[in-house]
Amino acid sequence: MSAQKGDEGLNVLEQMSKEELIAVIVDDAKNWLAHDGLWFQAVEKMYGMDIAMDADREAWRYFTVIEAKRIMERLGMKPGGGIPALVECLKHRLYARLNLQDCIELTDDRVIFRMLDCRVQSARKRKGLDDFPCKSVGIVEYSEFAKAVDPRITTNCLACPPDKHPDDYWCAWEFKLQ
Repeated sequence: MSAQKGDEGLNVLEQMSKEELIAVIVDDAKNWLAHDGLWFQAVEKMYGMDIAMDADREAWRYFTVIEAKRIMERLGMKPGGGIPALVECLKHRLYARLNLQDCIELTDDRVIFRMLDCRVQSARKRKGLDDFPCKSVGIVEYSEFAKAVDPRITTNCLACPPDKHPDDYWCAWEFKLQ
């Protein structure tokens, strides 16, 4: 991609080394997550936790589909690629730049995705706060992401706060190809 007149931001990126570009990507992901958290806190402060959670679910309902479609476009994928496509797309989410995640028990028609270290939850733990109860948002987020990759994929939450979870992961999601 070459920069055109008025695209100074792109021109700056084109002149960066691979290491500098990686640092920009990680920093941009951190900025995105900070904005997401601050937006949530502002809504919570103004309207309370229930309204903030409702708004968060609705925002994720649309954002996660946009993110999935952009990832697939970037990777040259069409919807319908099954579990292998989903696993690949999960590696390219903004969260994947910040959190430690893995996929286990991978077959052609099933996979378990786990968030081993979640930046949001780890920060809360360091501050002595309870786990953020993200399950209801996660159900929407992961279900809609998976369906955008392949409408035949169903999503089942195995564990996610406020549920109890093992110490070695924060949440786990089972995806199945129907």
